[in-house]
Amino acid sequence: MKSRRQILELGLDAQRSTARAQRVMLFRLLLANGLELRTRMDRQLAGSGLTTQQAMLLQVLEGQPEPPTLKQLAAILAMSHQNLKQIASALERKGFVAITPDERDGRVRRLHLTAQHHQLWKSRNADDHSEVARWTEVLSVGEVRGLVKGLEKLYHSLMDARDEADIASSARPPADDGLT
Repeated sequence: MKSRRQILELGLDAQRSTARAQRVMLFRLLLANGLELRTRMDRQLAGSGLTTQQAMLLQVLEGQPEPPTLKQLAAILAMSHQNLKQIASALERKGFVAITPDERDGRVRRLHLTAQHHQLWKSRNADDHSEVARWTEVLSVGEVRGLVKGLEKLYHSLMDARDEADIASSARPPADDGLT
C-alpha cells in the first residue's frame, strides 16, 4: 500500500514545486486534515451521543441572536435545507433542540436550543477545547495565527463566491421547458 504522502502527491510528480501543484496539495491536505479531525472529534463526542456535524450545528445555533428558521440556518451553514432538516430532526429526538412553528407563519419552522443542550456544553467545552489544543500542539502559536488568518481569508472568499453564484442563479429567468 502506498504511503499517505504518496497518495496526497498523486499526479503531482513532475510539477511538485509549482504554485499550481502547491495549491492542489493545499486542497488535498485541507480535506485529509478535515476528515481526520472530524473522525477524532466524533470519537470525542461519542459519549454524548453527538457527531461533529451535530455539535457544529448546535454551536452555530447558539450564536444566533434569535431562533433561526431552518432555511436561515441552512444558508448560514452552507448546506441544503434537506440535510439540515435531517440533522435537526436527529437533535430534536435526542433532546438538544426543539423545532417549533413560527409565531407569524405556521408553515415556517424555527430551531430552539433546549436546557439539555446548555447543560451538555457546560460540562464539555473545557475538555473538548483541551483536546483540540493537544491535536494541534505540533504547530507554534505563530503558525496557528498564520493558518487562521489564511483560512479565514479563503473561507470568506469562498462564501462571497457562493453568495454571488446564488444571486446570479436567482436572477436568471426560468428555463423554457416547452410546456407553457
